[in-house]
Amino acid sequence: MRARLLGPHRSQYPDPVHFRRGEVVGLGARDEEWPAFAWVTCNEGRAGWAPVDWLQPLDASRARALRDYDARELDADDGDMVTLHHEHGGWWWSERADGALGWLPARNLELLDGTTR
Repeated sequence: MRARLLGPHRSQYPDPVHFRRGEVVGLGARDEEWPAFAWVTCNEGRAGWAPVDWLQPLDASRARALRDYDARELDADDGDMVTLHHEHGGWWWSERADGALGWLPARNLELLDGTTR
């Protein structure tokens, strides 16, 4: 599926959290604006937002990753065209024409067609 940016998007996280399936992460509070995400902390100290559905809680403060995840957001400009790969919690895993990948908020995107790549 293709989309056009309705405004610029810049990541606020220069060193985004990422983890591999099976990794145990610290589990924090859910995001109030994006409730499908919770704050996680990885063993190497990186922290950030991750999809709650992709985590299996082990106790009140730890969870096991059910799949690989990368919280990298995609920097893009107003009017940029992107390819959308999959959506979760109001965010799309997107690809710019130069091959750069990352998350973009759905509210900043104008969907152009129903085809997937």
